[in-house]
Amino acid sequence: MSAVSRRRSALAAAAVAAVLATAATACGPADEEAGARPGASAPDEGGTEVPGVEVPGVDGLRLPERLPDALKDFDPEKWKNGEWRDWDRDRWVREAKDFVNPIIEGLWDPDRMKDAEENDRRVDDSGIGDGGSGGGGEGDEGVTDPEPQPVAAEPVAAPYREKAPAVGKVFMDTPKGPMVCSGTVVRDPRSPGKSNLVATAGHCVHAGKDGGWFRNIVFVPAYNDGALDLAGLEKASQREVAPHGVYWATWSQTTDHWIAGGAETGGAGASQDFAVLRVEPEKGGGRSLEETVGTALPVDFETPSTASLPALRAYGYPAAPPFDGLTMHTCEDRPGRLTIGPAESTMYRIGCTMTGGSSGGGWFARTSSGEPVLVSVTSIGTLDHTWLAGPRLGDEARAVHEAVSERPAGRS
Repeated sequence: MSAVSRRRSALAAAAVAAVLATAATACGPADEEAGARPGASAPDEGGTEVPGVEVPGVDGLRLPERLPDALKDFDPEKWKNGEWRDWDRDRWVREAKDFVNPIIEGLWDPDRMKDAEENDRRVDDSGIGDGGSGGGGEGDEGVTDPEPQPVAAEPVAAPYREKAPAVGKVFMDTPKGPMVCSGTVVRDPRSPGKSNLVATAGHCVHAGKDGGWFRNIVFVPAYNDGALDLAGLEKASQREVAPHGVYWATWSQTTDHWIAGGAETGGAGASQDFAVLRVEPEKGGGRSLEETVGTALPVDFETPSTASLPALRAYGYPAAPPFDGLTMHTCEDRPGRLTIGPAESTMYRIGCTMTGGSSGGGWFARTSSGEPVLVSVTSIGTLDHTWLAGPRLGDEARAVHEAVSERPAGRS
């Protein structure tokens, strides 16, 4: 890239960074523990137990074998009855080794899911420059293409378990209350055909540089499978709302980039805003998530250039007006490039009117054989809801995916 192009890109990046914000809800984590592979924190890769505190169990509350030292005063009875709402910074676990998500049976009932809100962290995109035009080939970092035209989000036809079986809704508790994101069932290289992994945005499970892990993180595949409206959901059964059940995150990781720099405004950390959950059903059972929903998407970590992608299709559950978060929507557009700062790699950007709540939703491309493959997740958008941007998944995201894949089942 020439000096002129670099200067033009830097100016465009500064303009973009001044007006961007993370699109929907929370985030997911990783730290720089000794021995972790570059790009993602992977504690206990040797299979040893994480040092922690042994605790007794409580009816209706499933616990990991050990809890992190940050929760050494953990009282399971109090936790079950709402102590998890204590967001004291000294007790807000942050590092990857400290992730803990006790399963509280019955917490996420249909009413609580319905009432969870988006955290619409966007700002006006006026003044964003078009940046350098670039060449559109591999290695086209540091450029921003012209802003795309808005593409109206379309409702996905019900039943979702047939039309988009890998897509679902992510719920979590945050200091602001219960909130929502979107997620996608993805393949597990160590459990072919039996994956329990879900891809979402880092900000859907972790607060970034100013916080830590969110709590009570669950995934509900094909949420509101019949696309019921609010009146219908008021009368809906648990099976209609969560046809495959509720899956709790027993482990999660995000990129070190998000942990160190992720923020609610300005787009910081967005270019590596990616997380993976390992989940298990609240009610237990022997079948994997992939077997239950019938599919899991492969993930392309080769950061394909926009020139090689004629179209990307994004899925999600937009929850900010004019949407209500109850139904699944989708947008398809040819991707462009967006660079938001000198510390951020180039992202994909598409025209799309989905709003907060769509964060973490998968972006699908098609292989030459027509198979869908996940290449990004929704990270940021703008106040007027004209476009979305997502990270180009590379080595750092791949390391997160591999680390969660390596994590033994049932370990949290």
